[in-house]
Amino acid sequence: MSLTRTLALSTLLACSSSQAAFNEEGKREVDALLAFVESSGCLFIRNGSEHQPADARKHLQKKLDYLEDKGKVDSPEDFIALAATESSMSGEPYQVNCQGQLQPSANWLNTELVRLRRAQ
Repeated sequence: MSLTRTLALSTLLACSSSQAAFNEEGKREVDALLAFVESSGCLFIRNGSEHQPADARKHLQKKLDYLEDKGKVDSPEDFIALAATESSMSGEPYQVNCQGQLQPSANWLNTELVRLRRAQ
């Protein structure tokens, strides 16, 4: 193999290995978190506006899809930190209103992730 082909192959392998990707367990956990958001009955507050659970799930799924296309997430923790913590546009933290109790979405989702893992 020529030196040029060897360097090209090495570069290709280095680039492809740096792309993040969920393993099956991580994918199941993120799917469970998205289902939790949708079925929670809690309002998702984004940029000062309240959104119904189904709309919140759609929004978070859209952000997740974008991040996955960019190779930026490979764990549920990445999903929470990069997609479900704050607005990409304003930088304003997301909150959740569950029966009048406000809390940061990141805390809410990380608590659910711990619960999911303990239940397995």
